[in-house]
Amino acid sequence: MDDGFLVPFRPISVPLRFPREGISYAALSDDEKAQWELLDWEENIQNAGRVDSGAINAWLFNADTVDKGLEVLMTQGCQEAGGDRLGKSVIFARNQKHAEFICERFDLNYPHLAGKATRVIHNKVSYAQSLIDEFADPGSDLRIAISVDMLDTGIDIPEIVNLMFFKPVRSRTKCWQMVGRGTRTCKDLFGPGRDKECFWIFDLCQNLEFFLGQSGADSTAAPETLSTRLFRSRLALIETIDQKTVQSGPGMTVSPTQGHPGNTETALGRHRQTLAELLRCHVAACPADNFVVRPHLQLVERFRTTEAWSTLSPDDHQLLAATLAPLPSAYAEQQGDTDAEARRFDLLLYTLQLTLLRGEPPFARLQQQLRDLAAQLEARPNIPQVAAELELIRDLLRDEWWQDVTVPMLEEVRRRLRALMGLIETTARTPLYTNFTDELGELRELDAAALVSRDEFVQFRLRVKDFLKVYEDHLTMQRLRRNQPLTPADLDELQRFLLSHGVGTEQVIQRAAEECNGFGLFIRSLVGLDRNAAKEMFAAFLVDGTHTATQIRFINDIIEELTHRGVMDPVRLYDPPFSDLAPMGPEGLFTEVEVDSICHLLQLITTRARTEQAA
Repeated sequence: MDDGFLVPFRPISVPLRFPREGISYAALSDDEKAQWELLDWEENIQNAGRVDSGAINAWLFNADTVDKGLEVLMTQGCQEAGGDRLGKSVIFARNQKHAEFICERFDLNYPHLAGKATRVIHNKVSYAQSLIDEFADPGSDLRIAISVDMLDTGIDIPEIVNLMFFKPVRSRTKCWQMVGRGTRTCKDLFGPGRDKECFWIFDLCQNLEFFLGQSGADSTAAPETLSTRLFRSRLALIETIDQKTVQSGPGMTVSPTQGHPGNTETALGRHRQTLAELLRCHVAACPADNFVVRPHLQLVERFRTTEAWSTLSPDDHQLLAATLAPLPSAYAEQQGDTDAEARRFDLLLYTLQLTLLRGEPPFARLQQQLRDLAAQLEARPNIPQVAAELELIRDLLRDEWWQDVTVPMLEEVRRRLRALMGLIETTARTPLYTNFTDELGELRELDAAALVSRDEFVQFRLRVKDFLKVYEDHLTMQRLRRNQPLTPADLDELQRFLLSHGVGTEQVIQRAAEECNGFGLFIRSLVGLDRNAAKEMFAAFLVDGTHTATQIRFINDIIEELTHRGVMDPVRLYDPPFSDLAPMGPEGLFTEVEVDSICHLLQLITTRARTEQAA
């Protein structure tokens, strides 16, 4: 770009709310809530009352989201020389259905251009190369190519002046390949002597902000893992069983189990004990040295014991669901229970048991899901594992079996059929189409120079600083900010934590440690020092003697710098803003002993962070 071989770009952040934050039922209008309630949501989405951003344009296609994105492109995108039609543009769609939906919405909103200005190009389209050739023709009516991977790399069309990212791309290499579609120079594009000088990037999914270290996460709240959902469903079953036991009274049959000999409160009680033991083992397998687990060790230790599960209070349920359920656990791996299909079947059956106990309407829909699975298994009688359970499978398809169904019966189904789920061919998720009102914020131009920086370390600093804001309450971060000593294991775990979330590489982390004289100092320089911790360091200095207002302001400026930068070299005492108060240096404001004391405190703060790595 500097040498003129490629044209620069203007990166525009397009803050559409749904692709960034997802859709919340509570935030919808009354009419939209009615629309929501007619849709066939999965149980976890229905219960949570929200769809995470990762679902948007993957399988949930919202008309207003696409309409607003197209409006930005049509009104803000670079136009041709005469200004009467859009310059050549590429929209990077998330998948084939998303691309087709964008095309449909364009034709609906711009009927005079329908079938001419926009076409979908992916490897399943007939004559895809002919479409690319037509798009490459400067005089053709085809102005917008909606691409699913085919135009990401390998095409050279100099006339392209607009790129729209309508999908998340978190690979730097992949992203730059896509950006490269617009970098080609083009002479006289806007008339004689008016060459292509730049092109526009409209980013609807925070890709560029992600690489700048300015957030760009896929979702404001990460979707629940399958492990978390299983933990919470088992916990909810325990709570519901406990409530039913209290309501029925000692020695009485629990109402959901009536009608079947032996399916009494005792059978339900045994089920509760099994669920509690599963959850206890899950908690016991939480690694104590894990960065995420360590702040909750006291709670983990408490619920490692069998006694803790005998009686659970409402506060216990809240703590377990909110705090312990999301923690990583090695229990499934230790038991060899890593089959995702089997675990999803567990979740279905636990939810079915819950709705049965509570008498909730979703029971009928979940029942049908189970019967559909049974029908698919029945169609495979030649598989030995299926043949062994064929009688139970056929029972599930009979209405009579369901007439007096009980929780223990459903639990037996779960145990006997879970291992067969991998034999069922998976089908693509049915897409949902909605028209909820999305919200478009103010467009913001990003720093193109920072994006094209070839210094990986600069980008790493930006990303780590933004990433650690999310985890600033964790124990390791609090110790660093409060100037408390850490063990080498603490920092090793922090490094692993960054790597596991794709933040940096081992090489760039090593460079950070080398350039900052220790990884602890590097992190401290990003997160700063807690203001109270900084004040505490200088409290004794200020108490010891009488100081003028200028001297106190000088110390407060030091505290301010430590709060923002985490560490401070004593050499900084001779630069602004300190030199504004003491033009001759700190020696002109304090005694020699006091200057030594200030320098010693600054060195102590630095040493604590540095020796955290070397201790």
